Amino acid sequence: RFAQETIARVRRAGASGELTVRADSAFYVWAFVETLQQKGVRFSITAKQTQAVTRAIAAIPEDAWAPIDYTLGGEAEVAETSHRGVRLVVRRTRLLGPQATLWPDWRHHAFITDRVGDAVALDADHRHHAVVELAIRDWKEGAGADHCPSGRFFANAAWVVLAALAHNVLRWMAALGLGIDGPVVAKTLRRRLVSLPGRLTRRSRRRQLHLPRRWPWRAQFLAAAVRLRALPRVC
Repeated sequence: RFAQETIARVRRAGASGELTVRADSAFYVWAFVETLQQKGVRFSITAKQTQAVTRAIAAIPEDAWAPIDYTLGGEAEVAETSHRGVRLVVRRTRLLGPQATLWPDWRHHAFITDRVGDAVALDADHRHHAVVELAIRDWKEGAGADHCPSGRFFANAAWVVLAALAHNVLRWMAALGLGIDGPVVAKTLRRRLVSLPGRLTRRSRRRQLHLPRRWPWRAQFLAAAVRLRALPRVC
């Protein structure tokens, strides 16, 4: 039901192209996968380490693993096999150096997918679902969703909606204005770029905003302002 409602809402919002669901192991449910297949939605879902998945990973030949640049102080490789008729992409990692004496064995992280593409590229794309989780955590930790101010449900509902809108605007500012492609801490952006002290004056019947010249993040602020002003207006 969750899949059906989510897909319907996305379509009603205007999305007409191909849809892809990226999810963690909480959504590793075959009824969920079958619903996505029936709806024509691509998927990339982390697989739980069941006995069947473990056996499939163990059967991968050693020459099938391809090295990837993934972790510091260790090594990582990617390979793929099949599980219940779908692709099973597996990433394995292990430590090197002194720490390897504590954890010398490979650790495996697998996901099922029906997407087309190279296993290495699909693995890199699948890891991006963690960025969404970090954004939600950031929203909860000091960006509006850490508490609800009222004892009334509808007041709190309005608060959550406004907090989500403000948080999304802040992240869009980071993506479009600063070119940040990845996690960003809302508190840091507010302190550096939003909560900027300034002084308004009036000269020649025009208002002028005077900002501190020695602001440590002056270059970032100006660069973001230039980029955001260059965006085309949408009526």
